[in-house]
Amino acid sequence: MTETIQADVAIIGAGPAGLFAVFECGMLKMSCVLIDALSEVGGQCAALYPEKPIYDIPAYPAIDASVLIERLEAQIAPFNPQRVLGHRVERLAGQPGDFVLGTDGGAEIQVKAVVIAAGAGAFGPNRPPLDGLAAFEASGAVQYYVRKREALRGKRVVIAGGGDSAVDWALALKDVAASVALVHRRAKFRAAPEMAAQIDAHAASGAIELVTPYQLNALHGADGVLTGVEVADLEGGKRLLPADILLPFFGLSNDLGPISTWGVDLALHRISVNPASCETSLRGVFAIGDVATYPGKLKLILQGFSEAAMAAHAMFAIVKPGEALHFEYSTSKGVSA
Repeated sequence: MTETIQADVAIIGAGPAGLFAVFECGMLKMSCVLIDALSEVGGQCAALYPEKPIYDIPAYPAIDASVLIERLEAQIAPFNPQRVLGHRVERLAGQPGDFVLGTDGGAEIQVKAVVIAAGAGAFGPNRPPLDGLAAFEASGAVQYYVRKREALRGKRVVIAGGGDSAVDWALALKDVAASVALVHRRAKFRAAPEMAAQIDAHAASGAIELVTPYQLNALHGADGVLTGVEVADLEGGKRLLPADILLPFFGLSNDLGPISTWGVDLALHRISVNPASCETSLRGVFAIGDVATYPGKLKLILQGFSEAAMAAHAMFAIVKPGEALHFEYSTSKGVSA
């Protein structure tokens, strides 16, 4: 039997940007339904790295991903959004003011506007091409996400990658693991300059071992028990790093799934939007967060928050035609459901 749900706005993706979009819509008296293929809200923050510290959220010098989701949940609670979790949106039909979405779980959702906040889409790790990898994955010796730091206490950890995730986890594990070695094929990291500077400082003190310019070459061990990670430089020189755990952070594969067939303009697996409104090439359909792209786009959570606000204000005329939008600051307006 088809379940029919009605709301003003459908938000596809319940990560940080999608959750904040509920708040921004709620402040404008627009009701929302949150849809996510996962069985819980939080997106990658909840599913992949709940204990990963995030350093660039205003007013929080550092906040774990799971705590950020808890704070966002508390912020949207007054607006009581409907939730359709464990469903993937497969179909979109209709026009601005009268859209119908269908999910793989049999839900039919009738809304006036749509916000795509799907992050990287259906996400999965980019795996290193190493012989025998599957056995070490199965035993947990090779992990792509850290759900609990304490599980790595006393372990010899090798981290591979040059971006924010690799650098952040090297810093987060330096006082937990027995040893941390950070492998990157270049001497320069792509992380935020302050985080990269901290890596250099802790490398100088011996808390973290920098292994550059090297890349992964082989895994050593048997029966899923890892004993070492072999790395090689561009000249073929090799080193063996003692290791109990390998954390390769080479990003996530991108798969927008059925969304890519809806007719929205795409650019490198992202959805192109108008930077002034975050509206896609389909009128009434908006995209925010990591899934959205435009000139000057920064892939930061705080940018997704800003896009949520812009999209909410831009769609007001679609959701409430004929009503005047009187912008007010939350400090003077307050929050009311």
